[in-house]
Amino acid sequence: MTDALAEKTCTPCRGGIPPLERDEAARYLGQVPDWELVDDGRRIQRGYRFKNFRDAFAFVGRVAELAEAEGHHPEICFGWGHATVSLQTKKIKGLHENDFIMAAKIDRLAAA
Repeated sequence: MTDALAEKTCTPCRGGIPPLERDEAARYLGQVPDWELVDDGRRIQRGYRFKNFRDAFAFVGRVAELAEAEGHHPEICFGWGHATVSLQTKKIKGLHENDFIMAAKIDRLAAA
């Protein structure tokens, strides 16, 4: 991951703009290589592994705090030793630069 995306801040998306084209999304994906395009390129997703439930739960809490600070909220599913994070800009029903900014920031949290 490059720090360039992680240093940016999510900007409010008011809708009315087209989602990223698949090739644009693929270029951003190169900066967050552990993430994958899913739902026909309308979302990105990544799974994380942890030693136990407590660590997975703590990670989810940190992601929630980040999401509130950035105003961009992922879907999160977690359980004993794992968490899966999915990002999409709901107002445009697809991907926006904000999704990749959040992915980079979430990766930074996971590495800390």
